[in-house]
Amino acid sequence: MDEYAHPGQPDKSGKPSSYARVSLSRIMTVVDVNLYGTVHGGVIMRFMDEVAGACAARHSSGTAVTAAIDEITFLEPVRVGDLVHVYAEVNWTGRSSMEVGARMLAERWDRADTEPVEVATAYLVMVGIDAHGRPRPIRPVLPETDADQRRWREAEIRRAHRLSRRDAIQAHRGGERGEVTYGDVPA
Repeated sequence: MDEYAHPGQPDKSGKPSSYARVSLSRIMTVVDVNLYGTVHGGVIMRFMDEVAGACAARHSSGTAVTAAIDEITFLEPVRVGDLVHVYAEVNWTGRSSMEVGARMLAERWDRADTEPVEVATAYLVMVGIDAHGRPRPIRPVLPETDADQRRWREAEIRRAHRLSRRDAIQAHRGGERGEVTYGDVPA
């Protein structure tokens, strides 16, 4: 397998932002609800993760796994019967990782003549892996539009914050990762 050039270097093997865009849709059912009668946030997260994974696999031409969900924002409740659509695209690429942005819209089952409502957004960090489960090089994403360039720059800010937060926590722990606990219960 050829090594891909690092982002910022000219590389003809990169793919444009539009190449890996993915959208999937499904109707939410009673098996998806929480105790409040709306769709459980975990169901929404899982669906967004699946679409982001398909996007990452398409971009990297192989297996990609979720390394982190950097941010997920629930904007509106999703209800049983809503037809939801998740749209995902690669915002940024590194050597083996990429940030995928995902957006969920809902068409309300009882208001079919209205515009879809944005119900959730998320940023997921995906890593391309080889057959042994180790990180592998991925091709760079090539932003095509001003919006793609903006998403790239914002993804770099989120990455810098993730790395800074990790470094600060490790420094606080004396340089060791340590075991995470919640009260007296190991995580």
